[in-house]
Amino acid sequence: MSNLKILILEDNTIVGFDIKRSVETLGYEVTKCVTNYDEALSAQRENPADIAIMDIDLGRYSKDGIETAKDIQQIKFTPIIFLTAFSDNETMQKAINGDFIATYITKPYNRESIAPAILVAKSRLKNVDILCNNIITLKNNYIFDQSKELLYYEDEPIKLSKQERKLFSLLISAKGNIVDFENIEYTLWPDGPVSDSSLRTLLYRIRNKVDAEIIETVQSFGCRVNIK
Repeated sequence: MSNLKILILEDNTIVGFDIKRSVETLGYEVTKCVTNYDEALSAQRENPADIAIMDIDLGRYSKDGIETAKDIQQIKFTPIIFLTAFSDNETMQKAINGDFIATYITKPYNRESIAPAILVAKSRLKNVDILCNNIITLKNNYIFDQSKELLYYEDEPIKLSKQERKLFSLLISAKGNIVDFENIEYTLWPDGPVSDSSLRTLLYRIRNKVDAEIIETVQSFGCRVNIK
């Protein structure tokens, strides 16, 4: 990934500056070097980073790095490199339980440990890029996995027939644009003409499984799926 952007959260400004210098020496851009929870979230909203290097212990006046990392994921998925002096199992397990963690570096850190940690985080980003290309978010918390032709509502799978899966795939491939009825019928029933009621019945069955507004019918023309 070119032009990789990295956010640094470290309450010790001297250590933070040293990390910043190490990151920039490796050719990466530092979006900001901040010292607490509020500054980190503000920086991520203003100029989203791809990866964050975060200290876990941010002192008594700030939420810790683990809580900060969790809330940053609400802005953008960001692999985290934790920088910590903690070595107790409870703290590390709390950090590792987050799906966003890429790796961690123990203090006192050395500059040579920064480069491999960033490479690990970059590998997480590549996996997410592949996943995001296949996962389509629809309205009202529905998700469709294009690679597997599976529909989910709030992480719960919705059972679809073969024809229902094909219809979803076709409409989603149109990226929210209208697909005319003729194209739909040809794709779903390529072996010959079908009755006018076949597609209506298929849509009726789908709407009994999902919110009615997920698939919108444009009268006398076609259908489209409402992508978030």
